[in-house]
Amino acid sequence: MKPGEMFSGRSLKPSFAAGWLTAIVITFVILLIALFILKPHWYLFKRVNPDQVGIKTRGGQITGVVPAGMYSDIGLFVNLDTYSTLAYQFSTTDPEVITQDNQRLGVTVSGSAFRPAYSTSEVDLIRQWTKYRNIYTNDTSLQRVLDDLSFQAMKVCVGNKPFQDSVIGSDRDSLRKCIDDELNSLTENYGITVTNLTVPNVALSPEVQALLDAITKSRLETEKAAQDKLKADAEGLARKAQQEADIRVEQSKIQEETKQQTILAKLNEEKLMAQQKVIEAEKANALLSAQKDLEINKAMATAAAEKAKADLAKDMATASIFSNNPVYSSYMIALANASAIKDTDKFIFTPEGVFPQLVFGSNGLTPVVPIK
Repeated sequence: MKPGEMFSGRSLKPSFAAGWLTAIVITFVILLIALFILKPHWYLFKRVNPDQVGIKTRGGQITGVVPAGMYSDIGLFVNLDTYSTLAYQFSTTDPEVITQDNQRLGVTVSGSAFRPAYSTSEVDLIRQWTKYRNIYTNDTSLQRVLDDLSFQAMKVCVGNKPFQDSVIGSDRDSLRKCIDDELNSLTENYGITVTNLTVPNVALSPEVQALLDAITKSRLETEKAAQDKLKADAEGLARKAQQEADIRVEQSKIQEETKQQTILAKLNEEKLMAQQKVIEAEKANALLSAQKDLEINKAMATAAAEKAKADLAKDMATASIFSNNPVYSSYMIALANASAIKDTDKFIFTPEGVFPQLVFGSNGLTPVVPIK
């Protein structure tokens, strides 16, 4: 092989590869151009999520409103747009709203805004979405609309009420309900529904705040004074009631003591009467006993006298015999003397008028009577 031929073969290979690469690039570009040109005329397996509503259009005209699902279409200028049906939380503040009595307030409202969901009753409303497409698909546009409508609703409701009815107590809820009704009336044309509306803040200007503070302070001082008076009256009544109760307790105590003393005196009287009766009974019993003892003693004395008479009857009879019979009396005396003498008796006879003198010996000697 010649050198020139070898060189020529090697130079053909890069040229062939460059041609294929160029063809691929051109083909890809043509496909991109075709896709770009044909993109408005088809879509395949485009998804509508459960929290979305799909709007089918053809040539800019709505051809259908569809719920969640997968959709495809081919045609001239076909498209499937979606928007969210989830709640959009909004908050709007109007720094200056004039009340009926020309007071300036700052009012804030908050709530949940809902775009129309897929339902038979709202399909016709959704078909008008071409007018409000930005509101449905763009939260910023929806917020601007809600701000404007909320401002109008607040000015209407606050402007129809005096300052006090817009700020204080249950009238605050009346203001909230008014703004809720007015705002929903304004958003109805857009197919927007507002729920859970609240009025979380009502701001006051410094001048109004100072006046309100002064009014509140004055009212509180008045109420405090009234409460202090009621408290003083209540305390006075309580003290009076306590004093009356103490007096009644003391009177009740005195009455009870008097009652107890009366009962005690009556009991003592009954006791004394009972004791007197007992003493009288004892005296009567003692007298009766003494009378009975006297009668018994008399009877015993009589019996003793009769017994003594009976006991002395024999002796008196004997004495009478002795008195009447001296000889017999002497005999009985001698007999008594004789019966009184024992074998061991010793007799000492002395002349009349002489007293015998006894001399006791010693050493077992028997007593002797010296004879003169």
